[in-house]
Amino acid sequence: MSKGQMQYKVLLVDDEPWNRDILRNLGAWAELGMIVAGEAEDGHEALHLIGQLQPHIIITDMRMPGTDGVELLQTLSAQYPMIKVIVVSGYDDFNYAKHAIRHRAADYLLKPVNPEELNAVLAKCLRELEKTAYGPESWEAYSSAFASEFSVFQHQLRLRFNDLNAAGLQELFQQLENTLEVTGIHRPQQLGRIVYELQTLHTELCVTNALCEQHSSSAVLPPAHILSSISTAVEWVAASYEQALEQLIAQRKFKNRLNLDEVKQYIEQHCMELITLEQLAQIFFVSKEYMSKVFKREYGVNVSDYIVQLRMARAKEWVLDDQIPFKHIAEMTGYEDVSYFYRVFKKHFGLSPGEMRKSHTNSFD
Repeated sequence: MSKGQMQYKVLLVDDEPWNRDILRNLGAWAELGMIVAGEAEDGHEALHLIGQLQPHIIITDMRMPGTDGVELLQTLSAQYPMIKVIVVSGYDDFNYAKHAIRHRAADYLLKPVNPEELNAVLAKCLRELEKTAYGPESWEAYSSAFASEFSVFQHQLRLRFNDLNAAGLQELFQQLENTLEVTGIHRPQQLGRIVYELQTLHTELCVTNALCEQHSSSAVLPPAHILSSISTAVEWVAASYEQALEQLIAQRKFKNRLNLDEVKQYIEQHCMELITLEQLAQIFFVSKEYMSKVFKREYGVNVSDYIVQLRMARAKEWVLDDQIPFKHIAEMTGYEDVSYFYRVFKKHFGLSPGEMRKSHTNSFD
């Protein structure tokens, strides 16, 4: 197994210890990147161990005292559909084979187990795990209620990252973990989609802040093992944000001089958000007085007026589109108070939004 490659865990289930020993000796575990993580004497013990070991593959006998292979398969099919199951039986019994097939067992092997057959089935399971177990094609949609909440979370994440707010970032991820627990979003197919969307945003933020090149930027598919629980998934993606933020802070903090082109670019990218001179100064590690003075000296306009210019230019484009309500335009340009947006717009253009839209519409009549 190459360095960094994931190791897949296998659980052996058989009431006879010597049968488990045979399987342990026949499997080409190291070659396949697998490890026998545990053994169980029956289905009941196996289900108990699943929570602890989180195996990817289970090799089980069918005839066992207590919870037998049939009951185990039924439970696995209902509760752990991502686990691959290989059924082994000493009886060429059609009824057992039928149960195995019905509950989506990967394969059905007869005792005595042929090593080549066993390793061929294990290799097949490996391919399926790597290809589809946690990949995009198996991701599930989440509820509209969570989708709305998640959208707000991503917006807050963007703001706190751009504000270099490390403590706020950690707090947000803790909130996300709590929300996922409460809403019951814990299946790998759901967590995979959430993590991937957050990694897409992470990539966008890195490109925006010149932490990586546009051509080399692509969201990373989450590795399968981190989707085994809410906490591991959130920790993994939070770590990538924290690392990028540390890099950005170091980049800004230790520059010899303030790069006004970077400041101007930052304002242009975030002008529709709530951004103040104080925040800007904090983000670029200078005093607000110095930021104000050098920005006006370079561009002939102070920071707040430049933000208004950018917002009004965008607002004008939207006002001329008679399909967009003024209330939405106010919100999109960063003004929660619609009447205040009206006042700023009229002061800037000499016309109210309504007058400008009417004038534009009449010119086409």
